[in-house]
Amino acid sequence: MPQADPHAHPAHPLENPEIPQGEACPVAPWWRNWKIMLPLWLGIAALAWLGLHFNVDRRVIAGSVVVIGVLSNAFAWLVGVIALVPIIGPLIVKVLSIGFIWLLNAVGYLVAFVAIRRGYSKDVLTYRGLTIALIIGIVIGYVLGKLI
Repeated sequence: MPQADPHAHPAHPLENPEIPQGEACPVAPWWRNWKIMLPLWLGIAALAWLGLHFNVDRRVIAGSVVVIGVLSNAFAWLVGVIALVPIIGPLIVKVLSIGFIWLLNAVGYLVAFVAIRRGYSKDVLTYRGLTIALIIGIVIGYVLGKLI
């Protein structure tokens, strides 16, 4: 069995018969292209700011941001950008994707809605503050637990 020369240069990729010739390089889909997604996020932020500046109903602003974000995969792109941050980025993405956090937040909104309808708006503010503090504590604890 002949042995390969360790000092020989590898064959040029274009000379490799295993690589099909004449095919174009695959192009990333538009939702993975930062040249499209970054201006899209800047546009979303600008339109949300304009909506708040001109006193547009906040539910309309939030709904339009959600619709644009879901239809354009802008949220997935933003989570991908957060995941690029070394060490902490993937941990933050992992924590944010835990279903318990989503469930806790959803229950908090439902309880807040019912409580506001019954006139407990001051208690709702306290409750939501505690919920946000709990979620932030879970995230910080998870990240520190993974790093230590």
